[in-house]
Amino acid sequence: MGRVTDSTRIRTVRVREGRLYAGRKSDHVAVEEPLDIRLNGQQLSLTMRTPGNDVELIHGFLHGEGIIRDREDISEARYCDGAVVDEGNGFAQNTYNVMDFTTTRPQLLPLVTKNFTTTSACGVCGSESIDAVRQKSRYTLMQTWTVTPQIVLAAARALSDQQAVFARTGGVHAAALVDLEGNLLVVREDVGRHNAVDKVIGWALLEDRLPLRDCFLLVSSRASFEITQKAYMAGIPMLACVSAASSLAVDTAEEFGMTLLGFTRAGEHGDGRMNLYTHPERIDLAAAER
Repeated sequence: MGRVTDSTRIRTVRVREGRLYAGRKSDHVAVEEPLDIRLNGQQLSLTMRTPGNDVELIHGFLHGEGIIRDREDISEARYCDGAVVDEGNGFAQNTYNVMDFTTTRPQLLPLVTKNFTTTSACGVCGSESIDAVRQKSRYTLMQTWTVTPQIVLAAARALSDQQAVFARTGGVHAAALVDLEGNLLVVREDVGRHNAVDKVIGWALLEDRLPLRDCFLLVSSRASFEITQKAYMAGIPMLACVSAASSLAVDTAEEFGMTLLGFTRAGEHGDGRMNLYTHPERIDLAAAER
């Protein structure tokens, strides 16, 4: 498996009190490598990701696309020889960047290949894409629970503390599944925010936890249509993001009955803030001062 971080020499430039300083130092950067995803020997997708938890990543990706429903749909997952040839023996090397999943049902063969390396929302938008997601999802979103803002903010603070790769590089996103007491069930980091989400949902699928009706999804990035879609496909009723939400994410969450929180920022001593975009009924505001 490849490295999660790498080291590089950089030039530093600073301006202090009008004076210019330049120097050199070693810096850590997040690793970004391609992952060629194949299903039953056919190429399905090429995504750029941080190596690690690839089995979870692909399970989550396939579930979000509606290709698989549970872990029993996959009989084998294996790394394949990549395009790098060993200079000594002339054989292809296993670069851990090509992975083939074999399904238990032949009808799960992909009909269309997709490339996700250049788009932020998989090339989908508008009401047609929302309808397509609704048709593929098997779950309805739980409506009966509430959490306090303090629980959400405590989870955001805990997520920040567990972003080890971000602390070292500043170059990755994180996603976490959080229970209704604010406990982080799983945390994953990746250069792609959608990959981090696929990894945590893939973890839940492999643990037989779907649908995730008694959890919420917390992401360190903005909320896009794609992330909202993945949460809905996994039965997650609430999505909280540290950054902003896109207009289509808001429209999608409203349509699906999902609570969407943006700018979820935890401060010191339990303080913090958040914007509540859709379906506020899952956030307990009984103690709020008007």
